[in-house]
Amino acid sequence: MGVRLALTLAVGLLLFACSSRESGRTTAERSALEEAIAQAGANRTELEKALRRYQSNPADSLKYRAVCFLIENMPGYIYYKGELLDGYLSYFERLREARGDGKKIVPQRIVDAVRQEYGAFDLNALDRYKDIETVDSAYLCRNVEWAFKVWREQPWGKNVSFEDFCEYVLPYRIGDETLADWREEVYRKYNPKLDSLRASLVLDNEDPAVAASILIDTLRRESRFFTTTGPGELPHVGPRVALSARSGSCRELCDYVVYVCRALGIPCSVDFLPLHGDGNGGHQWVAFTDKYGATFTTEYPERLRAVGDSDPYKMAKLKVYRSTFSLNRRMREEMLRLDTAVAGVFAGPRIVDVTSLYAREFRRELRVPASALYPGEPRSRIAYLCGSSRMDWEPVAWTEFGDGDLTFTDVQPGPVMRVATYEKGRLRFWSDPFEVNVSNRFSSFTPSGRAQRVTLYAKYPLHNDEKYQKRMVGGVFEGSNDPDFRRKETLFIIEEKPERLYTEGYSYSHTPYRYVRYVGPDDSHCCVAEVAFYEVGGLLPLRGKAIGTPGCYQRDGSHEYPNVFDGSTETSFDYLQPSGGWAGLDLGSPKAIGKIVYTPANRDNYVRPLDEYELFYCAGRRWKSLGEQTAMLDSLVYDSVPEGALLLLQNHTRGNQERIFIYENGKQVWK
Repeated sequence: MGVRLALTLAVGLLLFACSSRESGRTTAERSALEEAIAQAGANRTELEKALRRYQSNPADSLKYRAVCFLIENMPGYIYYKGELLDGYLSYFERLREARGDGKKIVPQRIVDAVRQEYGAFDLNALDRYKDIETVDSAYLCRNVEWAFKVWREQPWGKNVSFEDFCEYVLPYRIGDETLADWREEVYRKYNPKLDSLRASLVLDNEDPAVAASILIDTLRRESRFFTTTGPGELPHVGPRVALSARSGSCRELCDYVVYVCRALGIPCSVDFLPLHGDGNGGHQWVAFTDKYGATFTTEYPERLRAVGDSDPYKMAKLKVYRSTFSLNRRMREEMLRLDTAVAGVFAGPRIVDVTSLYAREFRRELRVPASALYPGEPRSRIAYLCGSSRMDWEPVAWTEFGDGDLTFTDVQPGPVMRVATYEKGRLRFWSDPFEVNVSNRFSSFTPSGRAQRVTLYAKYPLHNDEKYQKRMVGGVFEGSNDPDFRRKETLFIIEEKPERLYTEGYSYSHTPYRYVRYVGPDDSHCCVAEVAFYEVGGLLPLRGKAIGTPGCYQRDGSHEYPNVFDGSTETSFDYLQPSGGWAGLDLGSPKAIGKIVYTPANRDNYVRPLDEYELFYCAGRRWKSLGEQTAMLDSLVYDSVPEGALLLLQNHTRGNQERIFIYENGKQVWK
C-alpha cells in the first residue's frame, strides 16, 4: 500500500505541476490529460518522463503544452504490424519500379500479383497496438523538438499560431500508419528546396501558403502518378512508403504532401468529402491557410489553388470535414448524450465541419419536414443525414431526433439523401430518398402506382466519358483505293457526340474502296475505342489489316491504332500528337461500305451485350428487384417500372461502378 500511495502522490504532484503551468488550459483539457495517462498502463512512466522533461524550465512552457496536447489526444490512435501488411505494402514499391522502368503500368495486375503471393488481406490477422500504451518519451520528445525547430526557424513560422502549430504541424502521425521517426530525414531532404524562397526579396517568405505553393510545384516535377486502384482496405501506408512511392490514391498522395509540409513547418490539413454527392466514394485533398486567413487547396499532383477555384468547391456534395489530430470532444459528448452507439466518421470524431468553406450555396439549416418521416418511434435520438453509395447509404451529418421537423446544419443541397438512425449496428431508415434543390424545394422519390417502360444505356454516369465523346465530333470516315489516301472520298462525318456504346452511321457513298479509315479531328489525339465497317447489305463487320499512324500518347505501346479493330471496346487508340492521327483497314480488295459503327474511348460503364444485369428500385426501407436480363444489344428495356422511383442497375458480370438514377422524359437522369 505504501508503494502504491507514493506512486499516486507522485502522479498527482506531476499533474498538479502540469496544470499549474497551464493557466490557459481549461479544466476539460486538464481532465483529458489525466484520463489519457490513466489509460497508458505500463507506458505511463514514459509519458510522465516526457512531461517532466519540459516541466522545470519556463522557456519550455510551449513545448510542455505541446506534449500535453499530444498525450491527451493519443487515446483512440492505433497502428498495425505484421508480415501480411508488409507484403501488401510492397504493392507501392512495385508500382514505383514499374514507373521507373518505363513499363506499361496496369495497377490491377500488380494488385492481383500481391494477392496471389500473400493471400487475401485481413486486418484482423495483424498485430494491433495502441499509441497510448506504446509511444515512449524519446520518440515523443524527438517529435516535439523537430516540430519546434522548424516552427521557429522558418520565416513563415511567425504567421503560424500555436493552436495551428499543434493541430497541423506537431502531430507525429496522420492516421493509423505504423509509427516511424520521419521528421529529420524528411527535413534534410526537402528543406533545401525552399532555399530560394527564404533568400527571396520579392516573394513573401513569411506566408505559409506561398511556401506551400512553391514546395508543391517542386514536388509535382518529381511525381505525377495517381490511381484509384489499390490492394485492399489497408491502413495508412506510413511515411516510408508514402515518401518513396509518391503515388497511389488520393489518400496516399495526401499523406505524402502532409509529411513533407509538416516536416518543413508548413501547417496543412486533410479536408475530405465523406461521400461524393454524385458518386459512390469519398475524396480527400490537402488544405492550407495563408497569413490573411484565406484557404488554398491541392489535389496533388495539381497546383495550389484558391479554394473558390478548386475542384472540391465545384463538386457535388452534402458535407465537407477537416481531419484533426485532436478529438472533437464537444461533438463526442453531445452524441454520447443522445446515444451510446455512434455511426461512421462520428464515432470518436477527429473532425471539424468546414462545409461553408467549400459550398457555393449551402443551407445553414436544412429542414426535413416531419410529414416526410415514416411513422414509428426510433430507438436512437440521433438522426443521420445519409448520402447514396450504390445500394447503400452512408451518414454524412447528424442532428437530434425530435417530435417535429429535423434540422441539419451547413448542408449543400442537390444530392439525393435520406434520414436514418443507427440501431443494433445498422442503419434504420426513416424517410424515402429525397432531394432539396437550391430553391429549397423538397422532393421525395416515392414510387407511384403508375408504371412505365424504360430503355437503359449505362449503369453509371458518363460525365467522365464526355471528354472522349466530344473528341469524336468532327471525326471523318474516308475511303480510298490509294494506300496513302492521296485521292479519297468522305464516307461519313460525326456531327454529334456518341452517347451509347455503339453508334451507327451510314455511308454517303457506295463506291467500292480497298482502304477505309477513321481520321480524328484536330486536337483529339484521334481518340477512339472501336470502329467497324460493314459492306452494303452485310451482317458482319469487314476484316482486314490494321493500318494507321503509329505512336501513342502514353509512349508505352498501350494505346496504338490496332486497338481500334481488336473487337474490344475497353481498349482504345490515343495518338501521340494532338492532330493528324488516323486508324484504318486494308480490306484486301475494294468493298462498298454501307454502315459504320463506332465506339468512343470509355470507362466501361455502358450496357454491354451478353452481360447479365438486374434493375432495382427503392421501395421504402429496401430495394426491390425488377428482374434480371442478359443484354442482347447495348441497351436494356424494362416494362412495369414504377414512375417516380429511384432506380439502380447492377451488372452481375463485371465491374462495380453503379449509380442511382431516375427515369424522366425518356432518359436516365443520374443522381
